[in-house]
Amino acid sequence: MRILGIDPGVRVTGYAVLEGSGPELRVCEAGVIRTKAERGAAELARRLADLYTAVVEVIDQFRPGVMAVEQLYAHYQHPRTAILMGHARGVVFLAAGQRGVPVVSYNATRIKKTITGHGRAPKEQVQRTIQRELGLEQRPEPPDVADALAAAMCCWYVHRRSDREHA
Repeated sequence: MRILGIDPGVRVTGYAVLEGSGPELRVCEAGVIRTKAERGAAELARRLADLYTAVVEVIDQFRPGVMAVEQLYAHYQHPRTAILMGHARGVVFLAAGQRGVPVVSYNATRIKKTITGHGRAPKEQVQRTIQRELGLEQRPEPPDVADALAAAMCCWYVHRRSDREHA
């Protein structure tokens, strides 16, 4: 099973491709997609187009069986951030839909609980857990990559649990 985890953002989008076989889970690739820092409606459209193109390239290269994305979280004091994140999520979902990749979405609490056992775990604990579980030499950085890895790992664990329950 190959999973593409995405942490969508207009400026920086984290992505991680994990592959699982039996009890083994390994990182195929993880990184960030950066768009040019520009402002205005035309520039936003260009950034979203660049994001779309990059996500399609990752999908075409790795052919994931599923995409895992963290659900949109909006703090009432930062509605603009939530709106921009919504644009980025829409582009990511469009890329997946056009390539026939099913998308699953988990809220941050579910991801943290699945990864660490605690839904309110701090980012550092999530990063350490990812490092340990995937056998990484260092904690995953930047946070966008760690979040993408966490979403993909959550999908992996949820899928494995579901398979065991149906066996």
